[in-house]
Amino acid sequence: MSAVGADPLADLEVIRVGHGVALLLLHGPTPFAADLPFIASLSRHAELIAPSHPGFGHSPRPDQFDSMYDLVHLYLDVLERLPQEQIVLAGFSFGGWLAAELATVCSHKVRKLVLVDAVGVKLGARDERDITHVFNTPPAELEARSWHDPTQRPRGPFGLGWQMHVHELADDDLVLLARNWDALCLYAWRPHLLNPHLKTWLHRIRVPALVLWGASDRIVSVDYGRAYSRLIPRARFEVIPDAGHHPELEQPHVVVERIVAFLQESE
Repeated sequence: MSAVGADPLADLEVIRVGHGVALLLLHGPTPFAADLPFIASLSRHAELIAPSHPGFGHSPRPDQFDSMYDLVHLYLDVLERLPQEQIVLAGFSFGGWLAAELATVCSHKVRKLVLVDAVGVKLGARDERDITHVFNTPPAELEARSWHDPTQRPRGPFGLGWQMHVHELADDDLVLLARNWDALCLYAWRPHLLNPHLKTWLHRIRVPALVLWGASDRIVSVDYGRAYSRLIPRARFEVIPDAGHHPELEQPHVVVERIVAFLQESE
């Protein structure tokens, strides 16, 4: 990545669009695209900064980057070097885990926090699986668990369950999806999509938080999301109807409405 003191976003693929309050978006299993309805709609209300994490999309991954905590330290640099005094931090799925980690240690730079179907914490007993094992689940089941209505999922290289639709994708998209999957495996295989210690430190998140959850999510259930939100002192939990693990893709305008209303609330 860039040298110490340089812009940590300089080497990354980044969507920068919109005007208003600064909103740093941390994507889940696949990066965002500028023409997604979610991005286009939200950019009318905020200045969006949406990087592709190292190893995802077109962003290079340094050889030494191989854990969630490399990403945490990278984005700590990003937060410290952004010119705004404070920003809103929003994380989705895997990116929700990353956002939660950042908010526990960098609340002074974060104005508000949005988590959307976030993973990252262990809530059940040792022999209970809180999070569907996305790497060991058959593709058809993974798709069914990820979407409210898989037949209506967005076309293109987005979200979980894309393995069922490789015949629809261009070669370039397949290459990107392979990179995304390799990077997700590297950062999140073991422990699977969680930090066993994060639960202990969520009380350190001292900013207002909005936790959104797809009503039909069977990667991480609504009950998991509700329990997650209770661990964050100033969090509010809301369910998005007719959406699975990626409500920003299935119900983009509803998610944007909820986020914009939250941004406009007094603190």
